[in-house]
Amino acid sequence: MLYQLSHFRIRRSRRNDPSISPRNPNDPTECGTAGAAPLYPSAMPPKKTAKKTLPKRAKTTGGLTAEERAALRETMLERKGQGEGEAAVLAKVATMTPADRTLAQRIHAIVRASAPELTPKTWYGMPAYANKAGKVVCFFQDAAKFKARYATFGFSDEAHLDDGNTWPTSFALTKLTPADEAKITALVKKAVS
Repeated sequence: MLYQLSHFRIRRSRRNDPSISPRNPNDPTECGTAGAAPLYPSAMPPKKTAKKTLPKRAKTTGGLTAEERAALRETMLERKGQGEGEAAVLAKVATMTPADRTLAQRIHAIVRASAPELTPKTWYGMPAYANKAGKVVCFFQDAAKFKARYATFGFSDEAHLDDGNTWPTSFALTKLTPADEAKITALVKKAVS
């Protein structure tokens, strides 16, 4: 090990002096180590360093976009218990676009009438309805939240909608007809049964 360190010192000084030709570290006659094993085995390929390029992110504060920061803020308020109750859900519905607001108000009325045992609360900034254990059973996702072309009424894994090996867990909503309302009513009743 002592030889290798001194060799690197010599080699570094030779690199800086252009009048001295570089020595081959694998040739024992050039390094003055006749009979010794070569410093670098010839079977090893030279080391290649890969250039790492990081993906460019949008210029934001703290690495999050404004929408992500708002969603995080809403989630933290919900965890502190400020998203509980009908008032919080109705306040959230009031901030929606007119088309989403109309759908959310109808869904809210359907769920409250079909399953009065479910407690309204906000869940990730969306109106949701939880069982007695506090687990969300169903929720309404407005179209504007994720810039989608339709709103969604969905069910979590707490809902008892199992039907064979596959069953739907969310439904796209563009408008509600009386037939659609009857279908949602039946699904909500089944989910809490």
